[in-house]
Amino acid sequence: MTSTLSEETSTTREVGELLANWPYPPPGGWTADDLDRLPQEGPHGEPDFFKHVELVDGALIFMSPQKRFHEHVLYGLRTCLNAQAPKQLKAVTQMDVVLGPRQRPCPDVLIIDSEVARDRSRTAYLPQEVHLVVEVISPESELRDREVKPRRYAAAGIQHFWLVENNADEPVVYVYELDPVNQSYVVTGIHHGRLKLADPFPIDIDLSELPD
Repeated sequence: MTSTLSEETSTTREVGELLANWPYPPPGGWTADDLDRLPQEGPHGEPDFFKHVELVDGALIFMSPQKRFHEHVLYGLRTCLNAQAPKQLKAVTQMDVVLGPRQRPCPDVLIIDSEVARDRSRTAYLPQEVHLVVEVISPESELRDREVKPRRYAAAGIQHFWLVENNADEPVVYVYELDPVNQSYVVTGIHHGRLKLADPFPIDIDLSELPD
């Protein structure tokens, strides 16, 4: 992993020090910057051990292998969103967002500024660069996706949030918008079959015919 966020400032810690007492966290816990310094291999040489990991409330979360439904929805939404987005916005998948020193989740789909998307060295984005986060529910991530992550995204000021549920292998999209007074999300619609919205830009997606 490579560091990308010049705005982030913290004391650099050696990887060997961080992993010295694995699986216990290092003194002071894990930080968002630590993820850019973790090796791909595990503490005992396990290949790709840290390849898919995110940081939520200071804890490292290892992501399970994707089911086909998950991959299908990610690819389909990214493809459709990029086909309909204005030129100043770009949809990307599974890129981190640094919400704070101990918060670096990895949403399934993001809408970000096209200008920052052109920087191919980035490993993460900041909340002010993100216009929409999408989480697709997996069995092992239900609590994080439904309760923990939405609160963190809202507190960081990200305007739009979608939660995608699996209903008999068909996606159902719950659409939320930020209430600026309470800094929390309010549901604005539940979409079966067709997703038609005006914000964050005009969107019209046939959920039953996502690109594959």
